[in-house]
Amino acid sequence: MAEISAQLVKQLREKTGAGMMECKSALVEAKGDIAEAEVVLRKRGLASAAKKATRSTKQGVIGLLIAGGGKTGVLVEVNCESDFVARTEDFQDLVSNLANLIAANSPTDVAALMALPSEGGGTIEDSIKAKIAKVGENMNVPRFARHAAKGFVGAYTHPGSQLVTMVDIVPGKAETASNPVFAELLHDLAMQVAAADPKFVSRGEVTAETLDKEKDIQRARALAEGKPEQIVDKVVEGRMSKYYEEVCLLEQPFIKDNAVSITQLLAAKGAQLGDTLSVACFLRFKVGETVQTEEAA
Repeated sequence: MAEISAQLVKQLREKTGAGMMECKSALVEAKGDIAEAEVVLRKRGLASAAKKATRSTKQGVIGLLIAGGGKTGVLVEVNCESDFVARTEDFQDLVSNLANLIAANSPTDVAALMALPSEGGGTIEDSIKAKIAKVGENMNVPRFARHAAKGFVGAYTHPGSQLVTMVDIVPGKAETASNPVFAELLHDLAMQVAAADPKFVSRGEVTAETLDKEKDIQRARALAEGKPEQIVDKVVEGRMSKYYEEVCLLEQPFIKDNAVSITQLLAAKGAQLGDTLSVACFLRFKVGETVQTEEAA
């Protein structure tokens, strides 16, 4: 029997799209004959995964895991082709497994996640290929985030799990984390991020490039509206205040009380808790967004 080399396995994998372990097994069965191994894979239904890999994956869910008493948070997006598959127990188990693997192994990117060993043998990529063949739908993992909290992480999952958010709030005292008032605040701010879709925590995070672009937009808009040249700068200044209120979490009106800003809410809750509270960051994942995978430090 011909030796089953890594190059031969790679060649079969590129032709069929099947996982590495399946390719090696097929080559062993076919005694090293790559054409016959392809037939073996087709009979097993594994080679078809390559064709399915080009099909659109617009459905799916965002997996969420909070571990270590709120000190670690994971979001992972897993896509498929239909809502029906996204709601199956098998798919939900896959998402949960991936979230746990990310929390435990801290992979640097999707490629590193796919290379992790699977419980059933082979890699995570191999196990997903097998699920594709079994279910008959394409699946992929476009991104994930593993966040090590500066304070404590809270989360909000919108019904259907297609929109999930996390927020990291830093208290001045460790004991604050166990207070129900703090837990409610974490949930409320995570829900705020889901509903109001801020882009930054505060004004200080808005880049100069973003600001210049927005100012140019508002200046052109003011001139198009026929505003006199001498007052355009004041008009732009006023509209930039509104812009900050829209894109900066701390300046947004609280969704449960529009008369109160998030900054004011934090101050009020801090006074109630006898502590000082700040927002370190937030994460917002929605199914179908084209955002690069990241690992938040």
